[in-house]
Amino acid sequence: MRLFLAINLPPDVRRELAAATADLRACAPEVAWVREPLLHLTLKFLDEQPDDLLRELQNAIVPVAGSHRELLMSIRGIGAFPNFRRARVVWIGVAQDPRLELLHHDVELACERLGFELEGRPFRPHVTLGRIKSPLPEARLRELSRAAKQTDYRSDFIVRSVDLMQSNLGPGGPGYTTLVSAALRSD
Repeated sequence: MRLFLAINLPPDVRRELAAATADLRACAPEVAWVREPLLHLTLKFLDEQPDDLLRELQNAIVPVAGSHRELLMSIRGIGAFPNFRRARVVWIGVAQDPRLELLHHDVELACERLGFELEGRPFRPHVTLGRIKSPLPEARLRELSRAAKQTDYRSDFIVRSVDLMQSNLGPGGPGYTTLVSAALRSD
């Protein structure tokens, strides 16, 4: 199973975000845009794992999530990795929040105890909007950058869980299934 740990966006936020980025998507149809139901923030990509690891992952993640209070997540600002001149990923930013950073850190440590490598890069929270598989012409990248600057969407919502997700690759692209939803404390 191909697995990852995520914060899923609420359905209304996904719907609003898809609508707000429609012009951005239209200006570069060759970008592999993430479908609305799949928009999320990845906390940890776990790759292909055996079925029997599910119980261990659940036993590791549920107490981590339960040790953190629900938090407010703010998304805003369209960007690209590494930048719009050499864009490979188009994203909407997630405001740096110490509580989100700590949640990510604790997820990383729980996964490390199960034998997963710690992420070597700093945590840069974002929601991937699209992936650029083949380099785009310079003019198209400039157009994409302009459209990104004109896209003014922001939303704040409460994060209530960390979800263990399975990615199923199919002919129409990936589909995601929530295997475990580990609740954050509501107090």
